[in-house]
Amino acid sequence: MMHCLSISAAIILLSVPVGLCAMEGDNALVSMPTPVKFKKVVLDTVFRSEGVAVADVNCDGKLDVMCGEVWYQAPDWKMQEITKPGNYDGAKGYSQCFANFAMSVRGDEWPDSLIIGFPSKDGVWWENPRGKGVPWKRHVVSTNACNETPVFEDLLGNSKPVFVYPDSGCITWFSIPKDPEQAWEKHVVSTNKAPGTKTYSHGLGVGDVNGDGRNDILVKEGWWEAPVDRTVSPWNFHLVDFGPDCANILVYDVNADGLPDVITSSAHKEGIWWFQQIKSGDKMEWKQHEIFAKLFSQSHALILADINRDKVMDLVVGKRFWAHGPKGDIDPNKPAVLYWIELQRVGNGEVKWLPHLIDDNSGVGTQFQVVDINGDGKLDVAVSNKKGVSVCLQE
Repeated sequence: MMHCLSISAAIILLSVPVGLCAMEGDNALVSMPTPVKFKKVVLDTVFRSEGVAVADVNCDGKLDVMCGEVWYQAPDWKMQEITKPGNYDGAKGYSQCFANFAMSVRGDEWPDSLIIGFPSKDGVWWENPRGKGVPWKRHVVSTNACNETPVFEDLLGNSKPVFVYPDSGCITWFSIPKDPEQAWEKHVVSTNKAPGTKTYSHGLGVGDVNGDGRNDILVKEGWWEAPVDRTVSPWNFHLVDFGPDCANILVYDVNADGLPDVITSSAHKEGIWWFQQIKSGDKMEWKQHEIFAKLFSQSHALILADINRDKVMDLVVGKRFWAHGPKGDIDPNKPAVLYWIELQRVGNGEVKWLPHLIDDNSGVGTQFQVVDINGDGKLDVAVSNKKGVSVCLQE
């Protein structure tokens, strides 16, 4: 049976100026006004996972938060178990959840919890007990889920997300089988040991790179062009240098020139970049632009979202606290910041990026969510990491 534990949710009004911005070029912080403000709600201070999902778990009309082995029931954020929670020490190791997503595998209104754990371990889904008061049932998606940024995206363009990640040395996407009790059906995209297929590869994304209406798959070494029949193997690979080890690889027309561009962030060092697509006839080239060189380190997750509702997508990104413990990487013990970075198109193809601090004591894990949690029409942020579990609600 599931146990229900009561946790007091601390509501913290941010005392830092939300309008703190770094000017492009010298990264000097200056104060700039913005109407966007957030309040943080701390659901838990215990390290549960580094991935998080938002869904109406109990179908009561309120969005809840799932973090690996537990979920928090809105509106009071009472913690309930999916399976017996592990005891994780963020200074010494990792949880069993690197990424958490939600969908109903059986196609009803009850969302299940989909989890990718430590690279090379099982990808699994936990079956929602559908209000029956019985334990969640564990099912296996695949037995060798790799890459530190596995994604669950609308690869096929039918509004039904699928898992995409390396499996057994190949970039692979997975579809739900006719019998959900069985392992998911594998569709191999790449050749064996292709770029981005190692156990701890950094950088993975889904998006329409060439504008043909089909979503492609990207790694930091290039991209696989989606054929009309996505089950064909292998897809055609285009070699491109999309920078150093990164996390989520995003595809978006940054400068509004009609060509999709690519955005990446450094997983364990410093830097956030966008790569401008330049076409001459059938030739495609890429020009790298620096968004910020040293805003913070370890930006191990990155999301596109229109935070200020100006119909231009912004970036939400933060520091992964203690990615390799208190002595690893660059500045591991600096504040675990969380930012939204405003994209401003200033004309003639030029853009500016203005970072706004959401919080300085949460950061991100390896995967997080941006969604309207409380139904007020404004996007909120849910994170779970070595700092605990929290949501930042846009006011």
